[in-house]
Amino acid sequence: MPIIACQTRGMGVRRRVAITIGSISWMPRFLPQIVFCDNKIHSISGQRLSLLDIAGLPNITLKVAGRKSGVLRVTRLLAVPQEEDWLVAGSYFGSPKLPQWVLNMRAADTVRIMRGGQEWAAVPTELTGADRDAAWQRLREVWPNFDLYEHRTSRRIPVFRLSPFQEF
Repeated sequence: MPIIACQTRGMGVRRRVAITIGSISWMPRFLPQIVFCDNKIHSISGQRLSLLDIAGLPNITLKVAGRKSGVLRVTRLLAVPQEEDWLVAGSYFGSPKLPQWVLNMRAADTVRIMRGGQEWAAVPTELTGADRDAAWQRLREVWPNFDLYEHRTSRRIPVFRLSPFQEF
């Protein structure tokens, strides 16, 4: 039995279908069209639904200033909750290039997160060592295709923890 099939047992049908589609080797070529469709769904639904929601996958909308332009950039990401924090991975379907949001987030002290009609500030922390390994394992439990993405690229996929910003 294929690894993906074993890892998707016990998941909902929509998530299993999304994982199967996400594992197709030529799917990354259609990323611009996927983002276009996702943006249309998001707009038509009044910012309430995305492709990730339809697939039954946990997600957030990340708002981060461009590191050069300062222009606010908005990206919907698969994100795994961990207590009050969220975990995200800069996989970009296993592309050799980093997603732009990773570069922007590395340059930011805080970012904005939207989820369920609420928005809040968060502090991004790029994880390393055992923290990264544990977070990576948790991300893989939710989206087994991270294994495929890891094999498609020679770069180390960055993993971030987004913690609510605490003012003192």
